[in-house]
Amino acid sequence: MAAEDRSLSDVLEDVIRNVQEIVRSEVRLAKTEIREEAARAKSATLLLGAGAVTAIFAILFLLLVIVHALALVMPSWAAALIVGAALAVVASVTLPAGVRRFKQIPSTRERTAGTIKENVEWAKQHTK
Repeated sequence: MAAEDRSLSDVLEDVIRNVQEIVRSEVRLAKTEIREEAARAKSATLLLGAGAVTAIFAILFLLLVIVHALALVMPSWAAALIVGAALAVVASVTLPAGVRRFKQIPSTRERTAGTIKENVEWAKQHTK
């Protein structure tokens, strides 16, 4: 059967089949890329977690050193109170600032939904 002998419905079926296969291929590719990215992120996350735990312990020991140093010139309860109050002030400033910044981050779902809506609108306009 020559290319000129094909009916319009046959051509449209081939086009639809090809588009479906392209979409399936894109989904498979996206899944593979996500798996690879997750594997790389896992090792990075483990390193970050270990570093964060170590940093927390280091900070705690440095705070303990400050308490003991202050205890040389004042009662130990006063030294601990000063360090605790200083930490409370820092926390009362940084925590609300962090919460505000988190609230300013746009949701990925909202961006994805917006992109899908744009694609649907574009497809509607170009199929009329």
